[in-house]
Amino acid sequence: MPRRSKIETLPKAVKEWLDRQLVERNFSDYRGVVSELNTALEQYGLQVSKTGLHRYAQSFEERIKSLKLVTEQARAVVAASPDDDGAVNDALVRLTQEKMFGILMEINVDPDTVDLAKLARAVAELGKASVLQKRWQIEARRQAFEEAAKEAGAAGKSMGLTDEAVDQIQKRILGVS
Repeated sequence: MPRRSKIETLPKAVKEWLDRQLVERNFSDYRGVVSELNTALEQYGLQVSKTGLHRYAQSFEERIKSLKLVTEQARAVVAASPDDDGAVNDALVRLTQEKMFGILMEINVDPDTVDLAKLARAVAELGKASVLQKRWQIEARRQAFEEAAKEAGAAGKSMGLTDEAVDQIQKRILGVS
């Protein structure tokens, strides 16, 4: 197993700064980034080479591209098949799981820094939130139809329609035969 990159062991604040710089500079100007990084790392007694930064940046850029692809695919799935029964959510969870597995297989995952159980729980919580949102949407739509049926019934009665005619109008609005 290859030894861990120095960059992976950087203090959190420095690593976050580095990731931002790589994205903001569009994964270029490695000399400038490494110069600024090494200046910041002097206080820790650390130094990173341009080659090491380049290796890390390539891997990081690939992970970002994978994340963007997953996001685009998820949006396409939602746009292609809006539903109320959770099929989209199931597809998104499967797609996310597939992509996460692929990403994890491509990178060296340090179990000390990545809690896979937390990651899995986060995916499950997202799924649960999506299902709850769908249920809320269905209930809100049902209530809106019921209110519309009541108002149509009241308007029909005030215009002299028979109870039978009002009942038929309300059933049509509610989608009841």
